[in-house]
Amino acid sequence: MNKIDFSFSDLIAGYITDCDSNKETFGSFGLKTSDGREFEVLLTSNTYAELVRNLGEPYYDCTVQMKSMLVPNRYLYAYGIFFPSAGQYKFEAKHIIFLGRTEFEYFFERPGWWVKQVKELADFYLKSQFTDDEIDYRKYRTDLSLVGAKAGSTRQETDTISRLVYGFATAYMLTGEDSYLEAAEKGTEYLREHMRFLDEGEEICYWYHAIDVKPDGSEQKIFASEFGDDYDAIPAYEQIYALVGPTQTYRVTGDSQIYNDIELTLNLFNRYFLDKTDKGGYFSHIDPITLNPDCPTLGQNRAKKNWNSIGDHAPAYLINLWLATGSDKYADLLEYLFDLIEKYFPDYELSPFVQERFYEDWSHDTTWGWQQNRAVVGHNLKIAWNLMRMHQLKPKEKYAALAEKIAGIMPAVGSDRQRGGWYDVVERKVKPGEEIHRFVWHDRKAWWQQEQAILAYLILAGSLGNPEYRRLARESAAFYNAWFLDTSDGGVYFNVLANGLPYLTGGNERGKGSHSMSGYHSFELAYLACVYTNLLITKQPMDLYFKPKPEGFPDNILRVAPDILPPGSVRIGEVWINEQQYFDFDAESLTVKLPSTEDELKVKVRLLPTHVSFDATLLEVAEGTAKVSLTGVLDASAVRSLQEELEKVIARPIKRLVLLLPKLKSISSAGLRVLIFTKQKLSSNVEIYVVGATESVKNFLKKSAFCEGVKLVDRYDSNLSPDRLTDYRSELYNQSRSTQVSKPKIFRSLPRRS
Repeated sequence: MNKIDFSFSDLIAGYITDCDSNKETFGSFGLKTSDGREFEVLLTSNTYAELVRNLGEPYYDCTVQMKSMLVPNRYLYAYGIFFPSAGQYKFEAKHIIFLGRTEFEYFFERPGWWVKQVKELADFYLKSQFTDDEIDYRKYRTDLSLVGAKAGSTRQETDTISRLVYGFATAYMLTGEDSYLEAAEKGTEYLREHMRFLDEGEEICYWYHAIDVKPDGSEQKIFASEFGDDYDAIPAYEQIYALVGPTQTYRVTGDSQIYNDIELTLNLFNRYFLDKTDKGGYFSHIDPITLNPDCPTLGQNRAKKNWNSIGDHAPAYLINLWLATGSDKYADLLEYLFDLIEKYFPDYELSPFVQERFYEDWSHDTTWGWQQNRAVVGHNLKIAWNLMRMHQLKPKEKYAALAEKIAGIMPAVGSDRQRGGWYDVVERKVKPGEEIHRFVWHDRKAWWQQEQAILAYLILAGSLGNPEYRRLARESAAFYNAWFLDTSDGGVYFNVLANGLPYLTGGNERGKGSHSMSGYHSFELAYLACVYTNLLITKQPMDLYFKPKPEGFPDNILRVAPDILPPGSVRIGEVWINEQQYFDFDAESLTVKLPSTEDELKVKVRLLPTHVSFDATLLEVAEGTAKVSLTGVLDASAVRSLQEELEKVIARPIKRLVLLLPKLKSISSAGLRVLIFTKQKLSSNVEIYVVGATESVKNFLKKSAFCEGVKLVDRYDSNLSPDRLTDYRSELYNQSRSTQVSKPKIFRSLPRRS
């Protein structure tokens, strides 16, 4: 019975153990999976290979170089066919994906990988929702097809608009592109005007489920939820996600109207969803008429609590609200919620998964709707991720212990250790006679559950330094970037099959926009993967952008912490306001004292890991002049970072390259070769200036061919001719700090003096 004697295609993810380059048989190599199982992978005359590519990047073929790239310890994907052979199977690879050019390189760990991805995502949604016209949310539609086309429905769901607003605000923070902030602010205002119910008498705010836009432009408001699980109720999660976009926009702008809406919605939570008895917690639903969580009309949702009503506050809006304000009351609310999670959610005597649904007294609800006694893999990982964030805000050993417990358990029960990636919903218990937790509906993998795994293991690796967490983070990020990015039509796939191929059969899992998918998880992943990778793991600087409204933030204090990171792990390196260097900031507390002005301010902040060793930054390209600042130690490990920054210069039509080197401590031969190669790529008519180099760096450069035709000067000023360039270093170091935004042009690119 059930004899498997037929061929089938599948995917293997693993680390190369050895390679046989026998020319007569095209060769083979050994591949060991994440859990230690070994396969022999046969190459054929038709096997082709490529490099993993980001959104917006072309296909990178490396079939010719494939055999030379098959070296031990390299992690890769081999998609192929299992053929029965003498009672066993031979696996012939048809398609190989490499994750970098060398065995130790992972492209998604490059400093700019996630920034590019978030920009491509933002452009995809801008075009899909607004084409190339004015950003007008009357055109917004919840449902988008695979290629981004709008479906026929005229419904606009509050939560999906809010999630898209989150995406645009986040894209602005990473790129500084004004169109993204325009989309975030217009979306926030649209939510306020069309989806907000403001009860001034009760001093509460709640949000409509949706509106239907009629052909004549009028609208029909949908008050209570119309989804089957929440029908005719006000679910907590909808009110929570109504805040996700406005709160992220508030981080950027400090708009007091947004803050007022957040506070009034918190009043709603605390007045009507909060269990005020000694049991504590927030109820999952309230009746739309009485606002009572214990109303008989709620049916299966009467007096219930769940993961969404307790845990979703933190990642959706509450952590970002604390980052923007630093307020103790939000920190205390976070602590209250995570104490509940740590106390009530673990259920390890009965299952390796947390419990997610509860009755009023916290007893387990294992009969509710679709969930029954089932586990959502991503919710377990989401708890681990957010526990580590909370542990760094209010350190408690129990937070870190539970996060590590979940991280240790989940790979064996929630991940696919042959193909990579993380599963969706599984039975919480293994029945007699079974060996693994059964999939509830399918073995597909959803994009948002990959996010939870990547962020959980990245923050654990960055906070605790455990190499096992680093490995799991890499493998999780590798699967997402190799299989979820739609490099043809843009955006990310909702689901992929277990083998990584996109699931496109139909329903809302085929499109790029639906009740479940908008601009939240994919943007949040790109943003925080960039933060955790650059600032905690690879120790690379990163930039954030803000556009505070005049007198928006209390006391004109802009808080620029990218996330809740280990104390002392990050500091401000430099700040620019309206493209001019600015000095009034506290590097350690991650705050900028904004100038009192009615003028528009655009703030760019350079964040540095505490132990950063090198930084290359393209400061500006103006009037044909590109200025690049190099600081730290330019050794072989920093070469890629330098290349990426200089590639931006090569792509521009410039007349002059100015290299600012006063804080470059040393330069290696590899770094020097990058400069020589860049010089070769530039037109021979491009003038190159090396400014402020130390004697040791200057002497090293003088010994090379790079200095031929290059001007080594102590100060650069475009208004002065070369023969008047003299030593102004002492003047620069003695320049007193100023809180004024406007500074003379010669000071724009100067590093902050400690």
